[in-house]
Amino acid sequence: MTNINQLVSDSTKLLEALIQIPSFSREEDKTADLIQQFLNDKHIPSERIGNNVIAFNKHYTANKPSILLNSHHDTVKPNPGYTKDPFTASISDGKLYGLGSNDAGGCLVSLIACFCYFYNEEELPFNLCLIASAEEEVSGKQGIEEAYKHIPACSFAIVGEPTLLELAIAEKGLMVLDCEAIGESGHAARNEGVNAIYQAMDDIQWFRTYQFPKQSEYLGPVKMSVTMIESGSQHNVVPASCKYVVDVRTTDVYSNLEVLEIIQSQVKSTIQARSTRLNPSSIPLNHPVVQSGINLGKKTYGSPTMSDQALLPIPSIKVGPGDSARSHTADEFIYLEEIDAGIRFYIALLIGIKEID
Repeated sequence: MTNINQLVSDSTKLLEALIQIPSFSREEDKTADLIQQFLNDKHIPSERIGNNVIAFNKHYTANKPSILLNSHHDTVKPNPGYTKDPFTASISDGKLYGLGSNDAGGCLVSLIACFCYFYNEEELPFNLCLIASAEEEVSGKQGIEEAYKHIPACSFAIVGEPTLLELAIAEKGLMVLDCEAIGESGHAARNEGVNAIYQAMDDIQWFRTYQFPKQSEYLGPVKMSVTMIESGSQHNVVPASCKYVVDVRTTDVYSNLEVLEIIQSQVKSTIQARSTRLNPSSIPLNHPVVQSGINLGKKTYGSPTMSDQALLPIPSIKVGPGDSARSHTADEFIYLEEIDAGIRFYIALLIGIKEID
């Protein structure tokens, strides 16, 4: 097997190189090139689906279950509060600074290192598929959703996101709803028209107070927040339309479509979901990968933030080095020791997996 210390060194250098290449969502072609070159230098063939890089372990066989290792190489745009150059990888006091270092570069290079560690093993009880995916930050349709269509089905996925190496076994989904209450225009000085704002207020109050019957053990209740309102043309005209936007964070006890159906049955406004793709997810506590993590002393929790889990049609666990609280912040960083720990954790996690269905 490959020496872990060498993998840690190689992975840190890879992350430094990734930081120095801008890779905003849908513009990740150059970081995809770099990842492919890194794998090629280790004599690991890979393929490309758009800006997604895919590789399989050397002794892949169709009669074994497959585990997907996934993290993303796109980033958001730099926070305006940066005091350092976001595209200069700098190390200070044990921290590696740079855009994407924490979200999710540390996770990505740690998973790549784990994949390299097992790549040549002939007696693995499972296959490994690595996908370094694009468009995660915008939940784009040419990211993991498209890449997964081009590989054989996997039993489950390990999704690399910064979780302080704790186990996120449930994750909230998202729907954004465009809503419109309809009234009838009239002059504000006379008793005319039907005020669409008042019509909307009744529904907005419902969004504010409604409690869905089922609650998730790990994620709590479905959360709905009215975040934008637009209505009226001038002060003396009763508005005939009031448009508003609702942010809905769904949980693993409902699908997005189920939540949408309940909402549409309860309110008078017209409701249009921008998308129902970003579903909540969960994995059973007794799943082999969860049990392996628990045996390594890790805690389980439900994550309020979204990842590529939302677009995977298989069970998945979200776990990785770094801290979600640092994501998208100015002067983003990851501790070097977190990369080391992440690589060793992923390797131990796979070694500890017992039987896979």
